[in-house]
Amino acid sequence: MIKVVKFGGSSLASAEQFAKVGDIIRADESRKYVVPSAPGKRHGKDTKVTDMLYACYAKAEAGEDFRVDLMKIKERYDSIINGLGVKTVLDEEFKTISQNFKDKIGVDYAASRGEYLNGIIMADYLGYEFIDAAEVIRFDEEGNFDAETTDKILSKRLAKTERAVVPGFYGAYEDGRVKTFSRGGSDITGSIVAKACHASMYENWTDVSGCLVTDPRIIENPKPIKVITYRELRELSYMGASVLHEDAVFPVRKAGIPINIRNTNDPDADGTLIVDSTVQKPEYTITGIAGKKGFVAVSIDKDMMNAEVGFCRKALEAFEENGISIEHMPSGIDTMTVFVHQAEFEGKEQQVISAIRRNTHPDVIELESDLALIAVVGRGMRSTRGTAGRIFSALAHSNINVRMIDQGSSELNIIIGVANSDFEAAIKSIYDIFVVTRL
Repeated sequence: MIKVVKFGGSSLASAEQFAKVGDIIRADESRKYVVPSAPGKRHGKDTKVTDMLYACYAKAEAGEDFRVDLMKIKERYDSIINGLGVKTVLDEEFKTISQNFKDKIGVDYAASRGEYLNGIIMADYLGYEFIDAAEVIRFDEEGNFDAETTDKILSKRLAKTERAVVPGFYGAYEDGRVKTFSRGGSDITGSIVAKACHASMYENWTDVSGCLVTDPRIIENPKPIKVITYRELRELSYMGASVLHEDAVFPVRKAGIPINIRNTNDPDADGTLIVDSTVQKPEYTITGIAGKKGFVAVSIDKDMMNAEVGFCRKALEAFEENGISIEHMPSGIDTMTVFVHQAEFEGKEQQVISAIRRNTHPDVIELESDLALIAVVGRGMRSTRGTAGRIFSALAHSNINVRMIDQGSSELNIIIGVANSDFEAAIKSIYDIFVVTRL
């Protein structure tokens, strides 16, 4: 059995956290490959090392003196090294970083040094081999991740390495220039490593005990999700739930490798298991609730719309030609409603309306702003009667007006539109009816 373990910035913010991580890794012989993030915040007023690096490089790029800023970053690492009692010395690495900053080598290089340096310390602390991600993770000339080339290089390297630390977040072009993933990209690195070594499990360690049924900023101490499918996670992520970097799911899903979200500060908790499919019944009818505020509904009415070939395409062209993406599109026989982000739409609303009229000659166009969309997701809804009815009942009991409801053919999710002002109350009502007072 081989496990790949990725640790987030909060898990590696200090020597104390490093020691917790070391205990976790040593507790299971199968945890053979480790993917560290850069040190995160040690407390609420602290600064992440990655943000310190961005600020430091900005000074270098502007021709300002950045030495004090770079020494503060070095002090963060020295405090970890001294606290762990390891013999790691980063003087040469910081000399190289300083020179490359002077040479303005690039912001991606600067940002990647947080993971790079943490990886060196982690490898020394564990006695594992250090593999620089720039040597094994490839990007093409356009800056896109090259999955095929990476898998060949990384698989070959890991086959010769029993235990290794591969820093997250970055890779390199063919010529060696460093390229980073988007923020949170260490999750992606962990997934790539898991695929390359044919891992039996990808453990993603963070500061929460797995995925939660809903946003803890809205519901105090929401219940954890024990098992969730990739499809359910995708639906929740699309509507704003954030535990894993979205791109981190695809490499392991394709390889059939489950992901286990675990809590570094509570290692005995089972966390959340993310799987391709399962016969395990969910604890509740729903798996999760997620949503976003700030939408506009553009409703287009026209008699006999359903008989007019190409009507929807013509209507959507009005949004496309104005560079506005579509979020959701429920429709009826003689009406279709397009939900778009209000911030994108407001500056172009008249151009869009004019284009819709020109393209489709509708009877009526109506606009409604300040709307929120809420997704109720769960594989258990397929086999449970009356799910939509319970949602309506809960919202009606809370005097919340439903502006839109749509259920996909997969019966995996139900999307509800409410006013922005009702967003939090709606989520609380749905959570209460399915989780707090479940039948």
